[in-house]
Order: sequence, then C-alpha cells, then structure tokens
Amino acid sequence: MSKISVKMLTQVAVLIAAEILLSRVFSISTWSLKIGFAFVPLAICASLYGPLWGAVAGGLSDFIGAILLPIGPYFPGFTLTNALTGMVFGLFLRRRPASIVGICAATAINCLVLSLLLNSFWVSILYESPLPAVLPTRLLQNAVMIPVEIAVLTALRRPVARLAHSL
Repeated sequence: MSKISVKMLTQVAVLIAAEILLSRVFSISTWSLKIGFAFVPLAICASLYGPLWGAVAGGLSDFIGAILLPIGPYFPGFTLTNALTGMVFGLFLRRRPASIVGICAATAINCLVLSLLLNSFWVSILYESPLPAVLPTRLLQNAVMIPVEIAVLTALRRPVARLAHSL
C-alpha cells in the first residue's frame, strides 16, 4: 500500500474529478450504452497507487458522480463494478512500465467480465429488461472500447511510468 500523504490524496482526488467529468459529461451515454475515456484517470490512479486506491477511486468517482451529475437513478451495482474496474487496473498495470500483456488482460477482464456481463446484469435489473435484450448493445460498446482502451493504455504506459518514478 502506498504511503498516504497530502500530495497523494490530492492526486487521487484530481483523478477522481477527471473520471467523473469524462464519465458523466464527456461521454456518449444512454440507458444501456456508455462510450468514453473515463477509464484513463482510473487506470492512471490504479497504476500509480495500486489496486486498493484504484478500487477506492473507482467507487468514489461513481458514487460522487451519481450524486452530482446523475445520468439515471443511482444503483450501487455500478459503483461496485467501477470499484472492481479500478482494482483490476491496479492488479495488472502496477509494473513500471505496464506490460502489453497486463494491459490486454486488464482490458479483457474489465470489458468482457465487468462491463459486458456484470454491468449488463445491473442494467437488466435496473430497467427490468431481459438480459438477452441488453447484450447486443453492450457487445457493440465493448467491441468499440476494447481496441480503444488497449491503444490508449499502451500509449500512456511510459508517461505513467515516468510519473510514478517522479513521485
């Protein structure tokens, strides 16, 4: 676990704020689809500070974002998924620089297990829609996001490693 300091808490808070803005303001969102770059600050936070802080940042950003900038009704399942997303990023991107295999593994788990399966389940519960009816749209979202996430995280791996070295 990282040593907690004012500087670290400030950096985590800024990354949480960036995640909220990228998720709630600067993304394409409908009731069953979300495409955007909110994964970037969460991945950076998790890469710098590990899976625990990644999970904390993911959970807090979803909860605070739902209160300040609601897209729909608050549902704690999405908060859990966002916390798990941060944890997965922390588990796989903690190396300096993150390996391509780690980036692909984190993206696959986050997109296919957490987003496609778990978030689709939450959407089906929240909107009382059968899971098979929700999956096609969610498949499209993840088909778009997997290569985007891999490309962006690969491009950021060395700058994040330099940032981590300077902390």
